[in-house]
Order: sequence, then structure tokens, then C-alpha cells
Amino acid sequence: MKANSAKKNVLVSVVMGSDSDLPIMTEATKVLEDFGIDHELILTSAHRTPLRTTKFAASAAGRGVKVIIVGAGAAAHLAGVIASQTTLPVIGIPINATALNGLDALLSTVQMPGGIPVATMAIGKAGAKNAALFAARILALEDKELSAKLSAYVKKMAKDVEKKHKNLTTS
Repeated sequence: MKANSAKKNVLVSVVMGSDSDLPIMTEATKVLEDFGIDHELILTSAHRTPLRTTKFAASAAGRGVKVIIVGAGAAAHLAGVIASQTTLPVIGIPINATALNGLDALLSTVQMPGGIPVATMAIGKAGAKNAALFAARILALEDKELSAKLSAYVKKMAKDVEKKHKNLTTS
């Protein structure tokens, strides 16, 4: 399913602070598409468009969004700002956007004050993929079909490792 842009009836919002984050955030949207999870792609900035960010965060739950995935680099305040304005689960992805190789974004994303939870994933593409899988796991708590897809995904990963092991030992 294609990403929508700020529409009703999406389950996951994938938010980024800059269009330069798109190559990383695409890893999240690919996973959501693979699992058939309706999602939207949003560009907003905690610093450059604070009113837009506030409006997005305040309206997401009312539009049916269940989970918000947020990628941001450098100061990376976006996930925390959004989490401070919604009760939806927020999953942060630190983006490697500065000379600090994403460490600044990681620390900004993970160091939320008590009461403002942000589940923080790894820096970059692996974090984006895991954020989408984590969102799928949250949604699967109330969706048996999605839960079955996740179980099949886990089994396939295990089979792939066994296959690679077999290829390694028979070479």
C-alpha cells in the first residue's frame, strides 16, 4: 500500500524533520508496505515549522493514527516534541546528519525527560527498519492477521539463517 500524505484512516505516521532523511525513512515505509500497513509520510520540523508540528501531533490520534515513527538528525528534538503533544506511541530514529555520525541525534532522541516516552531505535537504516517492525508488533496486539504475518516473518528469518549456514558448511 502506498504512503498517504496526512489523510484519514492511516495506522502509522512516518515523520521526518528534513527531506534529506528520506533515504533512511524509506526503510520504514518499505517494511510497512510489506506488511500491508496503511501509513502516511509527513515532513515537519520541530524548529523550522513548530506550529505545523504541533498541529500534526495534536490531530494524529483523531485521524486514526495508532503509532508515530519519527526520524530526525542533529539536535533531533522532533520525536520528543511530538511525544509531548500526544499519547500515541512514538518511535524515534536517530539520523546520521552531522559530523558526529548520528551520536548527537541518538542522545537527543533517547534522553527524554520522565513522562515523555520515546522508544528509540538504532541510528540510520537499521533503526528505521526496526521502528516499522516495532510499530507492526504494537498493531499486532489487536490484529490477528498482522500477528500471523509477523510470526511468518520471524520464521522466514530463521530459515534464511539455516539456509546460509548450510551453504557455508557445504562449500
